[in-house]
Amino acid sequence: MTAHAPHDTLAPVPAGEGVPVPRFGIEALNVHCGVARIPVPALFAGRGLDLARLDNVMMNNKSVALPCEDPVTHAVNAARPLLDRMTPAGREAIELLVTSTESGIDYSKSVASYVHEYLGLSRNCRVLEVKQACYGATAALQLAAAHIASGLSPGAKALVIGTDVSLVDEGAQYTEPAMGTGAAALVVGDDPRVLALDPGAFGTYSYETFDSARPGPTFDVADADRSLFAYLDCLSGSFGAYAERVEGADFATTFDHLAMHTPFAGLVRAAHRKMLRECAGVRSPEAVEEDFARRVAPALAYPREVGNLCSGSLYLALAGLLETARPRPGTRVGLFSYGSGCASEFYSGVVDARAQQEVAALGIGRSLAARSELTFDEYTELLGETRSCLVPERERRIDVDRYVPLLDSFTKERELLLHTGIDGFHRTYTWHSADRPAGR
Repeated sequence: MTAHAPHDTLAPVPAGEGVPVPRFGIEALNVHCGVARIPVPALFAGRGLDLARLDNVMMNNKSVALPCEDPVTHAVNAARPLLDRMTPAGREAIELLVTSTESGIDYSKSVASYVHEYLGLSRNCRVLEVKQACYGATAALQLAAAHIASGLSPGAKALVIGTDVSLVDEGAQYTEPAMGTGAAALVVGDDPRVLALDPGAFGTYSYETFDSARPGPTFDVADADRSLFAYLDCLSGSFGAYAERVEGADFATTFDHLAMHTPFAGLVRAAHRKMLRECAGVRSPEAVEEDFARRVAPALAYPREVGNLCSGSLYLALAGLLETARPRPGTRVGLFSYGSGCASEFYSGVVDARAQQEVAALGIGRSLAARSELTFDEYTELLGETRSCLVPERERRIDVDRYVPLLDSFTKERELLLHTGIDGFHRTYTWHSADRPAGR
């Protein structure tokens, strides 16, 4: 495949004589990162962690799920604002819903089933869930894009949602401050108003390793060193595969910006430095830092305020890049997705002229700023109940009214879906707003 010039508008390589490759990609993007947060310095202090390591983590805040929030509520609350902005015909055109999560609620029934119900999607919609740790949403995006590009269902759209909750506590040590909670939702179609994917421009790299896992509904296990090395190895491997497909691809010059899966921002900084040294021979600390500040740091704006969203992490980074850096139309973005276990992909896309308007309309930055701040004691009090949200029980009741003060800054302007309990193993939910309080 011939590479696109870095500043060209998207001009796909023809599939054959007079047959252009169709244009497709992300039409709309939103993230929902819960309604509460704890400052990371407060969490470090409360856990007695070494404050000298704060600079390495590069985190400001961590989103915290309430007991009335779970993977379903995160997914629905991320996607509903996108659907509210669509015409009835546009919503009806969504014929594929894919959720990706490592926070599954059932060995058989998918999170997507509940999401489909509470978003009111068509009963003719294909509904499924995928799992590959933090890579899952990218796999779903590529599957959805391939379906759109095939042209087998003209005008069709897909909804892809990466959604997760954190189960870590003090046993995770320095991983605890880095793990966030929330969801990223993408509408995929043939009018990519946010990011047009470069057709055929991708590289994948995967192998089996036990760097982290979630063997049960109440805890994660992780080998931090193995995970860090696997992430760096997969970035090198997936970009190498990308460069084999895309003639002339250069890590240092082909992409105006880079957005990467962000377990914590400090790892992205280290990965960027490694790639500049390997691929471009750039070793000057000043040159590395200038390139990082210009091309990478804008995509860390939101991950530094939220923590690791797992499969939603890359798309939280993309949202932050688009809303804070405001890249010009035609800007090419290189994207790296990694999931433990492990699977990875490097791909690219071009920012559309309408991207700024599309992303700004969702007010993501305002929502992050509106989260209620928790003290360390409030955080630890919530943690036990929150960490049990995936445990299957026959009956459970959640006192939603207890959390209303933390919800107020959100529900004055919009409804939020809340988790209210379990009835005969069936999870229950309700809509809450200032005008329609849950349970009243």
